[in-house]
Amino acid sequence: MDATAIAVPGIDDVRAAARRLAGVAVVTPLLESAEVNERLGGRILFKAETLQRTGSFKIRGAYNKIAALGPEERARGVVAFSSGNHAQGVAEAARLFGIRAVIAMPADAPRVKLDRVRAMGAEIVPFDRFRDDRMTVVRPWLDTGMVLVPPYDDPLIVAGQGTTGLEIVGQARAAGAEPDMVVVPCGGGGLTAGVAIAVTDALPGAAVWGVEPEDFDDTRRSLAEGRRVANRPGNSSICDALLTPEPGAVTFEVIRRKVAGVVAVSDAEAAAAVREAMLSMKLVVEPGGAVGLAALLSGRIAVAGRTVVVVLSGGNVDPAAYARIVAPE
Repeated sequence: MDATAIAVPGIDDVRAAARRLAGVAVVTPLLESAEVNERLGGRILFKAETLQRTGSFKIRGAYNKIAALGPEERARGVVAFSSGNHAQGVAEAARLFGIRAVIAMPADAPRVKLDRVRAMGAEIVPFDRFRDDRMTVVRPWLDTGMVLVPPYDDPLIVAGQGTTGLEIVGQARAAGAEPDMVVVPCGGGGLTAGVAIAVTDALPGAAVWGVEPEDFDDTRRSLAEGRRVANRPGNSSICDALLTPEPGAVTFEVIRRKVAGVVAVSDAEAAAAVREAMLSMKLVVEPGGAVGLAALLSGRIAVAGRTVVVVLSGGNVDPAAYARIVAPE
């Protein structure tokens, strides 16, 4: 697709999303750990989207998308595909609007995510994340007139996620901090793109960095090649929330323009970050939500002497898997 033909959201779209989300999304705290600061030699602030409604940032984009639909569109219901966090965001947003939601979810998604989506009233259609095409799975419901709520590749979704960045700017200033850098987990790129729009508008000197799991570094490789490239098949990761097939057209165009770079971390580094978040801040963070912290702890992003905001994007982790990660080695 020609980049000039891609409609990308701007700061006014993010501000409009913030108005829609007022009173719906939680204004999550910006936390600081003296222990982490001392360890890394900088001032590190953590945006705890783990404490967001549904346990991740995804309610922001999902609600913004559904709120922008006309009454007749909403009445037909919505359909989505997701590994879990977007599913919960769509299910909760649909519940708030009192409309039907059908969500295709990988059969191997964490049980805690599957159970919560069902509890919110959505209908789940299982699929194989490694073999099935997501659009093919949801096509029968789209053919009935239901509206697709994409996980990331949509201007309204990106704008909704960008409200995280608006809050970061305001909260950092209230804390007397001027961030040099904002570090964001990156799957399909919706959160990374949205945060970059908000942060670079208010803080043009701040660098926004994305972080992906190793073997799912499609955005990093896409930036290097100057075009969207897909992840290689056959790999797996504990960062289930970030295992997207390739960057979105909308998200990649924003990231290409506004993000300083993207790095990748290993599963072992993500697990170490999950443990650090628990020990230092008493926060439950899922592996995919902890990759930003992992990038700092591993030294892949240097932060000594800098003021850095790290987005902890979600905390929906299976209890048994979490226990294995945080157990002493």
